Amino acid sequence: MAGMDAALGDTAAGAVKTAGCGGEVEIIGGGLAGSEAAFQIAERGIRVRLHEMRPSSASPAHQSDDLAELVCSNSLRSDDPQSAVGLLHEELRRLGSLILQAADETRVPAGGALAVDRKLFARFITERIERHPNIRLVRGEVTSLPSEDGGVCIVSSGPLTSPALASEIAALVPDRLSFYDAIAPIVAADSIDRSIAFEASRYGKGEGSDYLNLPLSREEYGAFVDALLAGEKVKPHDFEEPRYFEGCLPIEVMAERGRECLAFGPMKPVGLTDPRTGRRPYAVVQLRAENREKTAFNLVGFQTRLTWPEQRRIFRMLPGLADAEFLRLGQIHRNTFVDAPKALNADMSLRARPWIYLAGQITGVEGYVESTASGLLTALSAASRLAGRAFIPPPPETSLGALCRHLTGDCLPAADSIFQPSNVTFALFPPLPEGVKKHERKARRTELARQALTDWLEAQKER
Repeated sequence: MAGMDAALGDTAAGAVKTAGCGGEVEIIGGGLAGSEAAFQIAERGIRVRLHEMRPSSASPAHQSDDLAELVCSNSLRSDDPQSAVGLLHEELRRLGSLILQAADETRVPAGGALAVDRKLFARFITERIERHPNIRLVRGEVTSLPSEDGGVCIVSSGPLTSPALASEIAALVPDRLSFYDAIAPIVAADSIDRSIAFEASRYGKGEGSDYLNLPLSREEYGAFVDALLAGEKVKPHDFEEPRYFEGCLPIEVMAERGRECLAFGPMKPVGLTDPRTGRRPYAVVQLRAENREKTAFNLVGFQTRLTWPEQRRIFRMLPGLADAEFLRLGQIHRNTFVDAPKALNADMSLRARPWIYLAGQITGVEGYVESTASGLLTALSAASRLAGRAFIPPPPETSLGALCRHLTGDCLPAADSIFQPSNVTFALFPPLPEGVKKHERKARRTELARQALTDWLEAQKER
């Protein structure tokens, strides 16, 4: 990359009240998304001021002052291009991602996963940012968003956005920022046993096919509750209080309040009749379409802190899910994210202040790689704006384009659907052409994505 060996001038430190000085793109947050965005914009010959609050303001999650520090796992998940995230790895590499360069340079053995040496990974990225001639790294907390005359600004402050900045953003978005994820598992539609699951809405409301229902007998319900109570749970981080909103309690917390709590809550069978028996089941698990094409279904009300192996084991106990393919597993953790389809324009700028862009987990993407991808996409969008061109996102057949569909709400089943953060999964992709056999689907998706990205890249060259 041109100019990477040039030394950076001075690095500022201390408190910074307001970002935005004109003549440079301001980026708030030096995590994965912010570092990627800074690098991509700088590589296009545009000057960048990258603000990182550490070390002058500490984070409860970070251990060092390096940029792009990996807080939880050291794995960027599967590197197999026939998985959604592995395909995203490949696409990021093709677009010259700094984060993927760092991952490849600091890789450690992890089977088919892309895992890294955390310290070397963060140090690699920090050094590349510090040495880039078009990037000025500013150490200090930003507490206010810039006005329009401050120029383009990208906010990539992450799930632990400081209270002052979070308050500023919250004033600009519909409703308010969400501060906890309530994520339920998603299963592939074709892995649900349709001889057991039946289509129906409670009391016949809405379309009859809005939900799939898994009926449980008294014995099956009792065994499921026992498994929930005994299942291994993920312990929260020290900075995550075990405090939940009543409207999105983990399913095992509800079970702890009483054995029949679930049967009167998310698993209530009222208004439903099992067509196999003609009677109301003792309890029901409802599955709601995750996308318009109904290739994936969400387990309604099944947000959980169960470990992932336990989720697979326990949820496969449910009638109709014995062979379930999980496209996403459930979790709850502290987060800060906007309702992206309502808060953002299609180019990832804020509707309320279009000179401000959001990137990373604050947009509603989950995971290291997805945050990186969001930073790259936002950088491309901001660079297009500065060049006087409209931003054209990658095609929806690509992993990058699928994330754009998620953030714009294009893959939600209905306009009033509740937006939730998501990893990249094939549930976010448009349906495959008819006739593709089940065992050919992953390879076919990869083939379509590669060609779609190639065509998109060629079109960008001609603009």
